[in-house]
Amino acid sequence: MTNILEAIYNIVIQKNFKIKDLYSGRNRANGMGDALENYIKDAFADTFTIHQEIERMKIFNEKFSWLGSQNNPPDIMIKNGDAIEVKKTQSATSGLALNSSYPKADLRNTSPMITKECKECEDWEIKDLIYCVGHTNDSDLKSLWMVYGNIYAAKLETYERIKNTISSGIKTIQNVIFSETKELGRVNRVDPLGITNLRIRGMWQIENPRKVFDYLHPQNNSSFELVAIIPVNKYKSFPNQSIKKIESLINNNFTIEDTNVKDPNNPAKLIEVKLIKFTA
Repeated sequence: MTNILEAIYNIVIQKNFKIKDLYSGRNRANGMGDALENYIKDAFADTFTIHQEIERMKIFNEKFSWLGSQNNPPDIMIKNGDAIEVKKTQSATSGLALNSSYPKADLRNTSPMITKECKECEDWEIKDLIYCVGHTNDSDLKSLWMVYGNIYAAKLETYERIKNTISSGIKTIQNVIFSETKELGRVNRVDPLGITNLRIRGMWQIENPRKVFDYLHPQNNSSFELVAIIPVNKYKSFPNQSIKKIESLINNNFTIEDTNVKDPNNPAKLIEVKLIKFTA
């Protein structure tokens, strides 16, 4: 089984951030979004040096239970491990467009946004969620932030309350025909001919982790930076082998430190975290 510590170790050792060349040359990517997602998969699966696609696929099969669908979260699920959402930005601080899926502190198989195949790919109920946010230009990965959902997003009820209140309010409109939908609402037969329908969708957005956690790591001028923020209790839950592996890394540009972040549900409280940084 793999984990975020293994992925960080592999990224530090690998040191190639020209992801367009890395994946376009192997016919694995149609754009920078695909290249970033492939990079994250290889980081977690330790397959950066595997060039035979069938061998890479076999390792993915061993380590992942789900590799995503275009319109449904998550992008990746580790077997008996965490879920991963990959987000690409072309600005270091631009917000993340989540569209109809609100921010998540964790991933639950009761979510209506998850496909039946994802729910059944392994025996699971709740998974910790890692947001992997990559800033790219037209060829290179400039930065990668890896942040756990439970220190980034508020609890489920915060977003559900807003969503349900809006949906309920829409249904109070008189003399229109509503239909069941996973969106905020759908109104059918709006006009006298009954030929016009209205889809009401939420367009959720969350601030870039670089802005949310700017008190931990100021922007710098390095050609690449990796910043990972991991709750201490999560960090301690990883296998000792993974902890020893990453703590044994000797690199002047690699650091691990203990610090605190604001609790997303009550900023007056603090959560102990491990802040891992690497620049190149």
